[in-house]
Amino acid sequence: QVQLVESGGGWVQPGGSLRLSCAASGSIFSISHMYWYRQAPGKEREFVAVISRGGTTNYVGSVKGRFTISRDNAKNTVYLQMNSLKPEDTAVYYCKADKQGLEYWGQGTQVTVSS
Repeated sequence: QVQLVESGGGWVQPGGSLRLSCAASGSIFSISHMYWYRQAPGKEREFVAVISRGGTTNYVGSVKGRFTISRDNAKNTVYLQMNSLKPEDTAVYYCKADKQGLEYWGQGTQVTVSS
């Protein structure tokens, strides 16, 4: 089993920044890719960013150039640096880990962007 705990969400004005963290614990050996997803009210959960164990990254088009995913394997933590935030970034952000064909999800952290 893998446990994921997100933190760092909150309220921010448009144009502001937040950094989300996702700490993994439990049976973390062989975790490969780690992801950030988000779900806005009334919408389906969508992919935001992914990072491989080796550091290869990919992003959804709407966040490219504004968000950066990073990973500290020694701390078993993945981060999402979010800059130039927009109201449409408002959502619950979830961390996901892939391990040997299984998926593990965190409980989510709320990000609200408004003036």
